[in-house]
Amino acid sequence: MLQNIRDNSQGWIAKTIIGVIVALMALTGFDAIFQATTNSQDAAKVNGDTISQNELSQAVDMQRRQLMQQLGKDFDPAMLNEQMLREAALKGLIDRKLLLQGAEDAKFAFSEAALDQLILQTPEFQEDGKFSAERFDQVIRQMGYGRLQFREMLAQEMLIGQLRTGLAGSGFVTDDQVDAFARLEKQTRDFASLTFKADPAAVKVTDEQIKAHYDEHAKEFMSPDQVVIDYIELKKSAFFDQVEVNQDELKALYEKEIANLAEQRHAAHILVEINDKVNEGQAKAKIEEIQARLAKGESFATLAKEFSQDPGSASNGGDLGYAGQGVYDPAFEDALYALNKDQVSGPVRTEYGFHLIKLLDVQAPEVPSFDSLKDKLTRELKTQQVEQRFVEVTKQLEDSAFEASDLAQPAQELGLNVHTSPAFGREGGEGITANRAVIQAAFSTEVLEEGSNSTAIELDPETIVVLRVKEHRKPEQLGLEVVSESIRKHLAKEQATAALKTKADALIAGLRDGKIALAASQDGQAWKVQEAVSRSQEGIDPVELQAVFRMSKPEAKDKPVYTSVTLADGSLVVLRLNGVNEGAAATEEEKATYRRFLASRAGQQDFAAYRKQLEAKADITRY
Repeated sequence: MLQNIRDNSQGWIAKTIIGVIVALMALTGFDAIFQATTNSQDAAKVNGDTISQNELSQAVDMQRRQLMQQLGKDFDPAMLNEQMLREAALKGLIDRKLLLQGAEDAKFAFSEAALDQLILQTPEFQEDGKFSAERFDQVIRQMGYGRLQFREMLAQEMLIGQLRTGLAGSGFVTDDQVDAFARLEKQTRDFASLTFKADPAAVKVTDEQIKAHYDEHAKEFMSPDQVVIDYIELKKSAFFDQVEVNQDELKALYEKEIANLAEQRHAAHILVEINDKVNEGQAKAKIEEIQARLAKGESFATLAKEFSQDPGSASNGGDLGYAGQGVYDPAFEDALYALNKDQVSGPVRTEYGFHLIKLLDVQAPEVPSFDSLKDKLTRELKTQQVEQRFVEVTKQLEDSAFEASDLAQPAQELGLNVHTSPAFGREGGEGITANRAVIQAAFSTEVLEEGSNSTAIELDPETIVVLRVKEHRKPEQLGLEVVSESIRKHLAKEQATAALKTKADALIAGLRDGKIALAASQDGQAWKVQEAVSRSQEGIDPVELQAVFRMSKPEAKDKPVYTSVTLADGSLVVLRLNGVNEGAAATEEEKATYRRFLASRAGQQDFAAYRKQLEAKADITRY
């Protein structure tokens, strides 16, 4: 490919391009050309470090996926404000870049070995408790990363983590702060509540109201940004029928396979250790004494049970089972392989002590026939050839796609088909359009805006694709008829809740000034009384519980404090705080827990302040 570029650079096309560049430089100046080419791919610069448009697109995609997961399957992605997503994602990338620069200035470091260990020990990358390279590749591909890209991202996260830990760990609190927090934390409250359920079905929303809301919030009702792509798919499995192996290659591989087979020897031993209590001379004398008893006809297994100091085999008569070469200590192995069946060696010295070794049996290797291994060996040889062929054709596909203006030419050259996907947005679709790498490539500046073919994208170790955008469906205003029902439901819920709020406000005002007498039930609803409720009380809506603990303390028992709070389903709760109870004194263990929590919170505040300081001093340019 590079040679083709060099060759063609001498032709008339290259000269024409050079002429256009010279003309542009004469008209606009070199600096304008430089800025246009340099910044077209940049989203921002932070103290001279670039944040690319591709990084920003990836961050926006990730943020969009997280929001959709949080909001549930019924959420309409069209409701997301694309500009707000991009601004939030860019701010996050700028903060990250500032923190990385801060970590570098502070001389924080994270070694490659430590990074390897972190990856190996991550449960998400393991199968049956052990690291799986296949699982690792699968997980990071779903995240839209290659191996090197993921390692770089993880290393950066570790550096930021070190910086955060260093700052957060410096936070401290006083005893008075701990005592004050303990009093608040152990405080309980007595309150009562009235719950009024919203009834959106009883609210009539007019067509005029729907139209007015639609007109006022028009930007919220846009179709998603979508593309249709053409793509070429290269599968490794397709090459198995294209490669052949000959008989000579199979025979050679068979000979290599059976050459690795080795006999297995069944050994038993008696060990006398050399240790802090027994020196070499004493151990040797003991093993020679056992050897003499063997010579007189005593049983090897019986003596092993009585005298051997190998806890793994002594109780079994010294039996070590079958093993091939390379298993035992070299001196032990040399002695074992010098024995005939049922023969016992003389004393053998190893790092553990002295051994007497008996060869119980020799198991000759079972040599499989050529025919029994032929299919296996054929697959192995084919796999090797397919791997090589797959790499070669992948490179050919990438070069051809780079030079071509569409996918028809590379498809024709390689005998492949051009496929077309259904339309999909930045949140992805089905099939290959669910792959994050495909989505990122399809919405990248090079492919979407410049009309280029993508680079080769690895979907999995067996599949490579190259794509280009066939159709770009830009966001368009959704018609009122499409969104009217969702607007109707939204307004009905909103109006039902607003009506409850008006009713609750009137009730609270009447209770406060005495115009409405406090009774066991109000407006057809009975007060639900709760006593000695803690901040972590279960069975109470968290929104309601937080509101209770935000209320000011009543001045007297007969002067309760009132407020109201709206729940997620549109219901409204009127709250009556009757009293505040001081808790028992905190134990030393509880105080230690509170101290750690407060110190951590102070450290997080210091970290946030440090990040703001970095931003204030930074030279940041957004494009």
